Amino acid sequence: MASGNNRRDSGGQDPLGVGHLKRDLASRSISGGVVTLVAQSIKVAVQIGSIILLARLLTPEDFGLFAIVLAFLAVLELFKDMGLSGATVQRAEVTHRELSTLFWLNAGLGAAVAVVFAALAPGLAWFYEEPLLTGVAATAALTLIFTGFSAQHLALLRRQMRFKTLSVVQTGSEIIAMGAAVAAAASDFGIWSLVLQRLTWGLAMLVGAFLTSGWLPGRPGSLSLIRDQIRFGTNATAAMVLGRLAGSVDKMAIGWLWGPGPLGLFERSQKLTMMPVVNICTPLASVALPMLSRLVDEPDRYRSAYLAVAQRIGMLTAPVAALIFMSAESVTGVVLGEQWSRAAPILSWLGVSLLYAPLTFTLSWLYMSQDRTPEMLRANAVNVCVNMVALAISLPFGPVFVAMAYALGGAFVRAPFLLWYVGRKGPVGSRTFLRILCLPVTAGIAGACLIHFIGSGAVLTEPSVLTSLIYDTGIAVATALTIYLIAPSGRRMLFETLTFRKRMMQMRVNH
Repeated sequence: MASGNNRRDSGGQDPLGVGHLKRDLASRSISGGVVTLVAQSIKVAVQIGSIILLARLLTPEDFGLFAIVLAFLAVLELFKDMGLSGATVQRAEVTHRELSTLFWLNAGLGAAVAVVFAALAPGLAWFYEEPLLTGVAATAALTLIFTGFSAQHLALLRRQMRFKTLSVVQTGSEIIAMGAAVAAAASDFGIWSLVLQRLTWGLAMLVGAFLTSGWLPGRPGSLSLIRDQIRFGTNATAAMVLGRLAGSVDKMAIGWLWGPGPLGLFERSQKLTMMPVVNICTPLASVALPMLSRLVDEPDRYRSAYLAVAQRIGMLTAPVAALIFMSAESVTGVVLGEQWSRAAPILSWLGVSLLYAPLTFTLSWLYMSQDRTPEMLRANAVNVCVNMVALAISLPFGPVFVAMAYALGGAFVRAPFLLWYVGRKGPVGSRTFLRILCLPVTAGIAGACLIHFIGSGAVLTEPSVLTSLIYDTGIAVATALTIYLIAPSGRRMLFETLTFRKRMMQMRVNH
């Protein structure tokens, strides 16, 4: 393989071209969604298994210490990417020289940010009065180098809508990383098991991306070649940094004021709560962003494509919100174990956020596909400010109050503003968001009420936590399905979802 030359992917397509995608965009999008959801089901099973096993092998303090490192890494890794991978996906055309320049820029940024974070590790240990953080942070920084080198290759897979390949790489990396972490934890490596999990994941993603993308970088060109991508990426990065700060500052503050133990309880609760959102929305972004970027000049198709994804995400997460809010003790007992019982009230409050978080998570797709990243920056700035106010008020009272302030502040302030702001212009208006939220919110509230009145705590005598969880899950799911079947729009979405395979095959025949 000659470096600097475009290779063909396994289907014979130019890895940089996208002209062939519009001819069967609907079929590719549906097929990609199917493949992504199947792969994500495997990934979710792996993650749940990892959480269950590691929660019993490690302590809340281990998770809390590593959560401090991850909170800073989550922000710094955005400077490694600088939104350039998103620019590669979004642009209609990209040349080999431009992509090579982007590759080396991402690689250099990843290495630079890793060195900076490693150099700051002693200061981090001093600030939190935890000497172990020096070695943990410096070692975990290596992940930034791995992800810097893989950013453009993964962007190419998304750009080409090669979702099966992307899913194999991502899911395989998760499985390998989980195996390494569990083996290390079982061998009493403690917090270093979590460090190893992070490093193994980053390295596996790098190897998989290089082997499957069908492209090798050449010599970089002048930065003037990628001026537009840098402009796009700078705005996107600034917006995403603010978004990451909004999601990380609470963990930074809890770790500082309350220590690693309470932070570990908060971090695992947040991980469990956000798992449905992250594991549904993140992979679907690989499908949705390229699809919406190609449809930006066709408002009706754009709106329909977005609604088809956003509505189903809300319908899937609504029963989970009801279950977590009302049955947090059962969820905690089954998934994390007895030593994590103090996490239950935190988990319960965070469950409220599942009624709106899936929708707000998708707003970046609209901003980026419509090239409205300056507006995304302003929206995220407001989001951070609201979060900071809520955190300042609640932090002195402990992690439970932080969770309550986060959930209620999101429901009554952050989410309404974010939905109104993005809906001021573009194909997707603010009223559309109300239609998207109507069914899931109704299903979530109804499910929570029924669990309260006829759930395991009301009708069963001293049930085990597993029995309670199964019983309450049945109520939440049955309630949601009943509401979806009663509503005409819900019936239509369920029917379309159940018959997608037949329609996908028909689209392939027509194309």
